[in-house]
Amino acid sequence: MESALSAGAKMVKLEEAITAKYAYGGERFEVLVDPDLALELKKGKNVDFNELMAADAVFKDASKGEEQSPEAINKVFGTTDINEVAKQIILKGTVQLTTEQRREMREKRKREIIQIIVTNAINPQTNSPHPVQRIENAINEINPEIDPFKPAQDHLPAIMKELKKRIPISLEKLEIAIKIPAQFSGKAQPQLYHFKVKKEEWQSDGSLIAVVEIPAGLKNELLNKVNSITHGNCEVKVLNEEGSM
Repeated sequence: MESALSAGAKMVKLEEAITAKYAYGGERFEVLVDPDLALELKKGKNVDFNELMAADAVFKDASKGEEQSPEAINKVFGTTDINEVAKQIILKGTVQLTTEQRREMREKRKREIIQIIVTNAINPQTNSPHPVQRIENAINEINPEIDPFKPAQDHLPAIMKELKKRIPISLEKLEIAIKIPAQFSGKAQPQLYHFKVKKEEWQSDGSLIAVVEIPAGLKNELLNKVNSITHGNCEVKVLNEEGSM
């Protein structure tokens, strides 16, 4: 088998390695790899294969030390280059994460989910965003199954369904009309484009009227920004909600 590993290359120790597995056409292919670097590669990052690989071999059963045949490897991967084969096994197959890796990835994904909800959700009873801690506490009560390899957005339907049983919450977007006096319009306009501006009209007196669409949870952020620029001298109306601000 071809190998890009040089003699004396730095490899992860066997006792610290994990197994990456891929099955195809009734054959199994396994490589022993560094857990952190394998995860980096799976995320699309470049890694040093000299440090990634714990053994210069592709196995049929790594636990038994049974190597896969070069013929089977070439048939499935189109090459017998150890680095390319290992890369394909990691990207196409499964990687056994360590307990600590899985915990860290799950926590990171949970924080992403919480941030999405805090940004986009409101309490429909008050039309105000929920505090981060309230959302975090509610999700901890639910204790949902979080797949670290699954995007945060994909978890939302199930989590929102459970959250609604515990707290008043809804995901929605708001359209807010803002009228900014002429003396502040030039400074305010570029700030509005940090959000989604659906419409803007310059008035004959130099004032600006803009309609901005935002996730409901960003309403206070938008209003604080506009009020700061205009020193409170602006008119604001939430178009898809009763009343005005």
